Amino acid sequence: MAIQGKAEDRADRIRLGMVGGGRDAFIGGVHRIASRIDDHFELVAGAFSSTPEKSRASAADLGVPSDRAYGDFLEMAEQESQRENGIEAVAIVTPNHMHYSVARAFLERGIHVICDKPMTSTLADAQSLAKLVEASDALFVLTHNYTGYPMIRQAREMVAEGLLGKIRLVNVEYVQDWLTEAVEETGQKQAAWRTDPDKSGGGGCIGDIGTHAFNLAGFVTGLSVEQLSAELTTFVPGRRLDDNVTVMMRYEGGARGLLWASQVAPGNENALTLRIYGEKGGIEWAQEDPNTLWYTPLGEPKRMITRNGAGAGDAAARMSRIPPGHPEGYLEGFANIYSEAAHAIRAHIAKAPQPADVLYPTAADGLAGVAFIDACLRSSKRDAAWVDLG
Repeated sequence: MAIQGKAEDRADRIRLGMVGGGRDAFIGGVHRIASRIDDHFELVAGAFSSTPEKSRASAADLGVPSDRAYGDFLEMAEQESQRENGIEAVAIVTPNHMHYSVARAFLERGIHVICDKPMTSTLADAQSLAKLVEASDALFVLTHNYTGYPMIRQAREMVAEGLLGKIRLVNVEYVQDWLTEAVEETGQKQAAWRTDPDKSGGGGCIGDIGTHAFNLAGFVTGLSVEQLSAELTTFVPGRRLDDNVTVMMRYEGGARGLLWASQVAPGNENALTLRIYGEKGGIEWAQEDPNTLWYTPLGEPKRMITRNGAGAGDAAARMSRIPPGHPEGYLEGFANIYSEAAHAIRAHIAKAPQPADVLYPTAADGLAGVAFIDACLRSSKRDAAWVDLG
């Protein structure tokens, strides 16, 4: 259970700021909880909302001092970079269209960035930001939080060890029902910006949850998609972005993949599932039952591997906090990404090598995700023609 680190490692919490995530913002609250579960971070500053008044009100809710509640992110980046006790990292939890400009402002001032996905709303911005990260002395962490689940690390370890043999088939689904009706027209804040191309970018469902599915499949298999054929559909009348996506994928080495993402499938709350099959066996995992991984060696009965149970390896144990049989879930998996970021940031501050076992999504993963969205949009506009990524 090494993810929590030693007590002395947490003696000085990393000073964290936040852009976005004010009142009524779902993901901001998730980031704050995740950042504190292992006690590595302390929230000390923020530009939490689109107006100074709302930002100050959110800061008061969160116990952030009024002199560190900023009216906008540029003011925050400049003033915090000048303070002796200024923030060491910033969490970006705004709508997609702001990710690039906010990340740039803090990276240029040497402040580490922890950014929600997708990395940017356009491919050009993603390419520019990736170059900026390379040139910066600061770290960039992308919160593809599902990669923090212990049994996803178990699955990745099993694939890397060759237990499945050469990968042939990858099937990943992320299916929800919350946008089955036009709830964006009722004032529902989360739906409003996610269906607005000016804030979300060119992709709706494909950018919001399709990128999670794409990233998860690549994280576990270690394979890159070379070509894809995508159909993006908008079922709800008047909606400006896609709400259902089907993608066929051709991976390097000959593997084939199928991705389905939907936000208009009644009866599905947050059904993220992954199935991978190779020459020697297969694995299956579902996010709604995250502590279980099913493994089937060819010609043998299906086996259930549980978090910290018999058959689970070191990679899963490192992401776990409690004994088997006690459930860990979404918030703990998200916290694992923050803890990985903390280990990397502390090593950077100490000018020491990053620990070899620390693993988190980077700007390269972010660029790949935005390139995936771009390729899906290009393919769908050409009647699901096969297109190259990039």
